[in-house]
Order: sequence, then structure tokens, then C-alpha cells
Amino acid sequence: MAKRIAQSSVNWAALAERVPAEQKAHLAAFKIKSDGYLRRVLANPPEPPAINWSVYKQSVPIPGMVENFQKQYEALKIPYPTDTMTAQVDAQWTQVKKAIDQFVQQSNANIANFEKQVAEIKALLPYDQMTMEDFRDAYPELALDPINRPTYWPHNPEEQVDYVDPENKAVEAQH
Repeated sequence: MAKRIAQSSVNWAALAERVPAEQKAHLAAFKIKSDGYLRRVLANPPEPPAINWSVYKQSVPIPGMVENFQKQYEALKIPYPTDTMTAQVDAQWTQVKKAIDQFVQQSNANIANFEKQVAEIKALLPYDQMTMEDFRDAYPELALDPINRPTYWPHNPEEQVDYVDPENKAVEAQH
């Protein structure tokens, strides 16, 4: 007895939710083809039609010919294709699942880090209420520090005494 397809095993609604808008037309065409194949399969009976061999035995004059055909017809078994891909798909899914879990863990760690940064920024004074001392306390690496890191006006890196141009440094390194 062959395995009979009762209905499509594809959840078209769930699939349509995941398809981008520009690919909806391709999905609709694929669904139409799939439904056509399913209709053609369901149009045929699940078992081959029964043959009345006695009528043929009486009407065919060659002895043994109908018995030979009957034996061959009853011995004919059309195999249902064996499933050879499920094991590979399951193995691939376990690998993808591991990658998804790792991505989720990384994303959750990033989210926690960003939430911490947002909380730190929200805890700061608003910039319009901040003094230079408050800015130095909040951002010591950006604030002017005339005692430990004195700078000259206009206080940008190019105008400082110990500044080395990165382009010149690269040229000097080549020579």
C-alpha cells in the first residue's frame, strides 16, 4: 500500500509572513504550481484499478498469455521514493540551531551592555546644565586637563607640541 498524500504539508500562511514583499509574486506562482501538482495526485485513486482477468481469459485465444500478464501486473510494485534527505536536513538544522543560539547569546550580551550605557547616559546631567568640571568628571579622556595634559589653543591634536602626522609617520617608516 502506497503512502497517500492527503493535503499539502506546507504552511503557506507562515511561509508568506517570512517572504519579503518583492518576492510575494514568486511565492504565489510557486503555490499555484504546488497546488496543481497536489490536485493531479488527488485526482487519481490511491490504488490501481482492479482488472477482471476472467473476461480476458475467455476472450484471448492464446493460452497462458493472460496468466502471464496477470502475474506481471500483480508483481508490479511502484516504489514510493525513500526519504534520504531528512537526516541531512536534521543535521544541518542542529548546526543552524547552535549558530542561532550563539547569536542570541551575543545579542543579549550586547543588549545588556547597551542598556548599561543608556542608563549611564541618562544618569548624567543634561549638557545644557553641565559645567566644565562636570564634563571632566563624566568624560575624563575628552575633557581639557591643564595640569596632567596641558594643551595649546585651539586644543586640537594637530596644534600640540608632541603631535606627529600619521601620513608623515607612514612615509618615514617606509624610508
